[in-house]
This record gives sequence, structure tokens and C-alpha cells, in this order.
Amino acid sequence: MSDTQLDPKKELAKLKRLATEIAGQIHDIVEEGLWTDYEQMPELSAQLVAACHKAMTFKQEQGL
Repeated sequence: MSDTQLDPKKELAKLKRLATEIAGQIHDIVEEGLWTDYEQMPELSAQLVAACHKAMTFKQEQGL
């Protein structure tokens, strides 16, 4: 199986990891630099929503 043909569970794990990384960036801003980096929050929030939506859509499409 090539990298472009990951099994669905591995692909879902990858999509979830990407969403978790974005959530981690939001967490870091909240914990360490809210008053200096708060302007990044709308863009990161939009990215997080998109990443979660992509993961959940993939999960439903694959019947996982």
C-alpha cells in the first residue's frame, strides 16, 4: 500500500492529528501569549473548524 493509499483508519488518525496540532497552537496562545497573539485566534479557529469538519466527514464517508 503506497503513502497515497493509506488505510482509512490511518488516514483518519492523520486528519485528527492535524486538528489536534491546530488546537495545540490555540492552547499555546491562551496559556502563553493571549494579550500579544490574540489576533491569530480567528484564523486558527477557522482552521480548526475546517480540520475537524474534514476529519468527521472522512469518518462518515468511510463508515468508521
